[in-house]
Parts: sequence; C-alpha cells; structure tokens
Amino acid sequence: MGKMNLRPDETELIGSWVVKDGRMAEDEVCVRIRVLTESELQRIAKTKDGWETLYRDSSDGRYWELTYPRSEMHGGGPIALTVASQPTLQEKYGVSIDS
Repeated sequence: MGKMNLRPDETELIGSWVVKDGRMAEDEVCVRIRVLTESELQRIAKTKDGWETLYRDSSDGRYWELTYPRSEMHGGGPIALTVASQPTLQEKYGVSIDS
C-alpha cells in the first residue's frame, strides 16, 4: 500500500467516473481516495450536512478535505481530496492550528 500514501508534492486528487463493463464505476483515483480516507488518514470533522469531511495526514500533519465537486451528479458524483486551506479549517470546520 506504500504507493497509496500521499506524497509531499500532492495537493489534490480529483476522481472521475468511468464506464466499465457497461456501467459507471469509480476510477483509480476514487479508489485511492477511499483507501486513504478509510485506512491512512485520521477523520477530524464533518460539515453539518455531512457531505464534506476533514482529514489529517499523521505522516506530515497536513489537513485534507473530502468533497463532491460534481454534486449535481447522482449520489454526489465522484469524490475529490484536496489540501484544506487555513480559512477552510477555521470557517467550515472550526479547527484552528498553530502556524
């Protein structure tokens, strides 16, 4: 699973849906995001509506936000994982960190 870990140069992972065997399926990026959020990253907080989740990477201390950027699609569409900005941490999740 080493290649699944987030690299220091990565700041966003944007998933897509692909047609596989005649059906819509998550691409490799979506699968990687799910593995990361289920086993590698620590869940910190969720938004009130439950659609966005904040995670922390214990290996480097960065905060990551799981979102659904194509929310108009069925089921919220494919997922994305992006480094969370300081304002996002404070305003959306009420998390403050020392700079």
